[in-house]
Amino acid sequence: MDLRLLRYFVAVAEERHFGRAATRLHMTQPPLTRAIQQLEADLGTPLLLRSASGITLTAAGSTLYDEARALLAQADHARARVTAEAGAGSLTIGTLGDSIERAYAGTSLATAFRHRHPGANVRVLEADFTDPTTGLRAGLVDVAVTRAPFDDTGISTRVIRSEPVGVVLRTDDPLAERPLLHLADLDDRTWFQFPDGTDPLWRAYWNGVKPGEPLREGPVVRTVHECIRAVLWNGTLGLAPLGHELGSLGHETPDGLTVVPLADMPPSRVIVAWRTGDANPLVHSFVELAAPADRRRRSPG
Repeated sequence: MDLRLLRYFVAVAEERHFGRAATRLHMTQPPLTRAIQQLEADLGTPLLLRSASGITLTAAGSTLYDEARALLAQADHARARVTAEAGAGSLTIGTLGDSIERAYAGTSLATAFRHRHPGANVRVLEADFTDPTTGLRAGLVDVAVTRAPFDDTGISTRVIRSEPVGVVLRTDDPLAERPLLHLADLDDRTWFQFPDGTDPLWRAYWNGVKPGEPLREGPVVRTVHECIRAVLWNGTLGLAPLGHELGSLGHETPDGLTVVPLADMPPSRVIVAWRTGDANPLVHSFVELAAPADRRRRSPG
């Protein structure tokens, strides 16, 4: 199969819309539509169901989507290996929200990497909270700056830093004036949670329970903005890393919200992760720059 057609198909499958997919691919919609039709003709089966409400995948389309992502990742990896041997190379970095910015406040990982590999092509992809590996397990990225815990089978990790965790509350919440809270103080409250299929260790941690325990019930969220809206509009509770300054949601706590430290919540570990056994020299160089031995020794938690 033509890798170009597979890239087109993956874009349409993820965007669920030909117009948005065409914009993402920097092309117009008619040739994209023709390309998908050609792919369906080549495979002899419909891949997409088109309707006024949008696009859905057929069973065959869902299967192709999984296979296409794996094939494209393998092709990208092969290209990276070859070009790296030729002295340039490419690296795709997955991030979870502002993981890189929070981990390297006051330093420049990008500057150090560019200085060491001036000819390398670097892409940064941001994932939502439903995939703590930020595309690493799916083969979409080469290395990830993300947060533990999650199932790290087949994945190597190094801790960059650890951060205390607090509970996000509306400022008019009766608990918002407390200087410190415990998880037991929040047992009768509604929490946000992540969708079914999300890594169970990750879901349990950010839901304030131990792995294997029943999850606290509440609305399903996927991004920081959805978490914030759930707290502001419905008084839902959620957790957030506090970083250097207690009471910060990333950089600046939104108006109407506050973050109260939790005394009995394990710290959130910012990590660099890569596929165990990956021979891409750019991956190992990035890991060395992201988590040097002296920083790992200083990292609390």
